Amino acid sequence: MKIAMVGSGYVGLVSGACLADFGHDVVCIDKDESKIARLLDGVMPIFEPGLAELVGTNVRAGRLTFSTDLASAIDGAQAIFIAVGTPSRRGDGHADLSYVYAVAQELGEHIKTPVVVVTKSTVPVGTGDEVERIIRDSGTDVKFAVVSNPEFLREGAAIGDFKRPDRIVIGTEEEWAQGVMKEVYRPLFLNKAPILFTSRRSSELIKYAANAFLATKITFINEMADLCEKVGADVQDVSRGIGLDGRIGSKFLHAGPGYGGSCFPKDTLALLKTAEDYNSPVRLVEAVVKVNDSRKRAMGRKVIEALGGEARGKRVALLGLTFKPNTDDMRDAPSIAVVQTLLDAGAEVVAYDPEGMEAAAPMMPAVRMVESAYAAIEGADAIVLVTEWDAFRALDFGRVKGLAKGPVIVDLRNVYDPAEMRDAGFSYTSVGRP
Repeated sequence: MKIAMVGSGYVGLVSGACLADFGHDVVCIDKDESKIARLLDGVMPIFEPGLAELVGTNVRAGRLTFSTDLASAIDGAQAIFIAVGTPSRRGDGHADLSYVYAVAQELGEHIKTPVVVVTKSTVPVGTGDEVERIIRDSGTDVKFAVVSNPEFLREGAAIGDFKRPDRIVIGTEEEWAQGVMKEVYRPLFLNKAPILFTSRRSSELIKYAANAFLATKITFINEMADLCEKVGADVQDVSRGIGLDGRIGSKFLHAGPGYGGSCFPKDTLALLKTAEDYNSPVRLVEAVVKVNDSRKRAMGRKVIEALGGEARGKRVALLGLTFKPNTDDMRDAPSIAVVQTLLDAGAEVVAYDPEGMEAAAPMMPAVRMVESAYAAIEGADAIVLVTEWDAFRALDFGRVKGLAKGPVIVDLRNVYDPAEMRDAGFSYTSVGRP
């Protein structure tokens, strides 16, 4: 089957490479000529474990190609995926659908044979209706269907998520479109992956509801962590105790500095705006967004408190900048607010991240980026673990003690054992633990 993937960012590139690996003939399309040129040279625009190898394998096999010319690239495609960005719109928090609608307009002008248009981008309820209207109003007389097929990829584990999904959600009530989508995902059908066919609007809402629920779990355990600190309980015990309940589950119950990344912040805001538009407020999600925003700066204040309440003139080493490990994504990363809080308090900030420093540097011009964790730690009055990269789990703490100026460690991810840190001579602060 020939598949066109419009948009070669995170979702489009991962999805396109995985579909090519299933044996389909896939062309990834993007208007960014420099991005396509780099992809043609084998240079990935993002860091995702295993992606460069997967892309290279399928390019060499002739199943994966790249193009900037949408009109020629979609010729003969049986399925065209829209995988362009839907960032929060400046000023009001609504999802910016201008890129999605621009693609729909262009498709309406160029499709020549029956095709299923699949919205892979995360879009508010009703977007598929508008995409269908735009294509139809372009004057095309070609048979087409618009299907919702949201992505559920975790950055850092996206290839595994695509090939071994918890579920595949397909929003369409047209039988012929369902048939095309079954062919797209045939290898996963054979592996008995759960595939849910719904209405288009239900499919669109499933994506937002899922992300809002996960964001709620994160925010809930973070508030429990704060309470644990007050009453002398251990949030990790609390998390395990409630997570063993099959109705609750253990995932996303890890206390930390708050959620960030490309999905949860913008998707919770977009859901709030959709609910507002339909006069059906989602007050629980409103509280989640508010609590998460305030938590990030609170983590900066936690570092200042560990320094004795005064950060001016102190050097703080940040280990990790990206919102999670195994990605270079800095979008809404908690480190941004932590850094700003420390700088506002007069601290000097030095940072190291295995993959995120290039993206972080323009956001944090006052932060000195260095080449290793130990270079960041040297001369630091406090060491702050912000992102739980594996490289930070096995630090030589004898060496750390010798390099650091002060013995203060603030562990925002609860990676280290409190007793071991104290025995090693550190003043150790974690999240939600005595």
